[in-house]
Amino acid sequence: MKKRLIALGAYSLFWLAYFFFARLFFIVMQYESSLKNGAGELLATFINGLKLDISTAGYYMLIPLLLAIPGIWFSGNWYRFIIRWYTYTLIVFSSVIIVADANLYSYWGFRMDYTPVMYLKTPAEAMASVSTLKASGFFLTILAVSAVFIFAYRRAVDKYFSGMERVRGRLIITLIFIVLLGSLIIPIRGGFGVAPINAGSVYFSPKMFLNHTAVNAVWNVGTTAFTRKPVTNPYNFGDIGCAIELVDSLIAVKGTPEKVLNTSVPNILFLILESFSAYLIGPLGGDSLVTPNFNRYVKEGILFSEFYASGTRTDKAMPAILNGYPAQPAQSIIKEPKKSQSLPGLVRILAEKGYRSAFWYGGEINFANFNSFVIGSGFNTIITKDNFDPGDFNSKWGVHDHKLFEALKDSMEKVKEPFISVVLTLSSHEPFDVPMEPVFVGRDNMIKYKNSVYYADKCLGAFIDWAKTTGWWKNTLVIMVADHCGRVSEDMPAHSPELFKIPMLWTGGALARTGLKISKHGDQTDIPVTLMNQLGLSVRFPFGKDLLSGESSSFSFYTYNEGLGFITDSSVYVYDHKMKGHLIKEGDGADFAEKAGKAYLQVLFNDYLKR
Repeated sequence: MKKRLIALGAYSLFWLAYFFFARLFFIVMQYESSLKNGAGELLATFINGLKLDISTAGYYMLIPLLLAIPGIWFSGNWYRFIIRWYTYTLIVFSSVIIVADANLYSYWGFRMDYTPVMYLKTPAEAMASVSTLKASGFFLTILAVSAVFIFAYRRAVDKYFSGMERVRGRLIITLIFIVLLGSLIIPIRGGFGVAPINAGSVYFSPKMFLNHTAVNAVWNVGTTAFTRKPVTNPYNFGDIGCAIELVDSLIAVKGTPEKVLNTSVPNILFLILESFSAYLIGPLGGDSLVTPNFNRYVKEGILFSEFYASGTRTDKAMPAILNGYPAQPAQSIIKEPKKSQSLPGLVRILAEKGYRSAFWYGGEINFANFNSFVIGSGFNTIITKDNFDPGDFNSKWGVHDHKLFEALKDSMEKVKEPFISVVLTLSSHEPFDVPMEPVFVGRDNMIKYKNSVYYADKCLGAFIDWAKTTGWWKNTLVIMVADHCGRVSEDMPAHSPELFKIPMLWTGGALARTGLKISKHGDQTDIPVTLMNQLGLSVRFPFGKDLLSGESSSFSFYTYNEGLGFITDSSVYVYDHKMKGHLIKEGDGADFAEKAGKAYLQVLFNDYLKR
């Protein structure tokens, strides 16, 4: 048994050494970008990137560990022979990726994923733009790297797999190796956390080149191969030119928006409320007892009463709120850094105007690739659960909201203006575990959900009441908006408009008008356009409209799984793409809602594919 464990240990170290070389090779090949960074920063790419290196090595260890089990029972040199040729194949495969990636990064600006493999279906066209000299150098480099590591494996590792004879106590040893095989899930998924490892897990710097350097290209290609996205638009409902024309008419700038701010340079504080649903908000026609603090702030602000979430999850809400980019039905642009980083964003726009920025979240920043999105958005300060005492991790997702707001309050005692801060709460996320005696009695999910929202609202109220006493409050616009609704009952169909209607309330000392209710239909995608127009900034967000312009179109668009919803003042249309038909089509103008909703989704996905 000891001999086998030593062999497998040497094998895993071999691959970690290989990936160390791969990162060094990338840095050398990209020397112009590398020289712009310090030695310490480049060293940090190795340290941070080790997580993906270990994950990739874990995948590569699956076959050796699996074959080690019959090797316990059957002697002979077959095990050594199979592992040798398995390793040779992986070396060549990995070398192709690291050499291609290091050469192509300068042109693409992102680490290699599965997308370029598509080009190999037409190899003649793929190589058409590459000179013979470059192609020859490319293949020679692959051969050289492969030869060096095959030689290294033969000299340093292969010998450990010799003489694998049957041993005593085979049954116990077999059980041990089965446990070891199963335990590979730990390095593969990156540990015991709620969120499995992703490319954003290794992002650590505001310099995108350093983040990209930390990514393991082999891991990136493999992961995107198994989760690859469509390369053609599955929502091709008609002529794209006509669709673009219709969407342009929907979001066209019409009229002059009503000015509701008393300053053109306000501080901006986003409070993104986890799973707040309109059906729990009294002023929106919901339960009047669940959010007493939010309810009273309605009288001091501007309530958008026909407002909808763009999608069903937080990872779909963030690009909509901060980038004005609608959710896609089956994809999430936040998970694809090369796409999400191409979007216009509020944080970067305001940074150019002198704003300081901060992102606050008491949870796991690596969940759903949040890390790369937040860093790519350009935030100066990023606070996550890693900034809190582990003793405060009293929730499955991280620290509870009262701890988050307490830390936020301490930080904002001496905040520099102007600022844009984004705070994402989490306590009202399932399983609705909150440190509070229940206010609503019962054990079903809806009661637990109500209690969690009540607790989150209580934390929100304590913070806002304190904020009103600060010097910066008088010049601050607070935007309270939910990330999505909470679906806690199977009686709520996943496509239902009720599951997408959320609260949005503007309040704060920067408001010139209060007590307003805006009944125009809108969604999270409209936030950046509406806000930029209030600041007097002309920035194009290609899918949003101004909710404070009386002449702009009134509609809400959302997506769920493989479908869309399109709502106007007089109609509701919900389409399911798998069924190729509508689930809801009612009201005057429903035919137009169908045409507009399909055109909007078609244009959106066309844009998504091109990014």
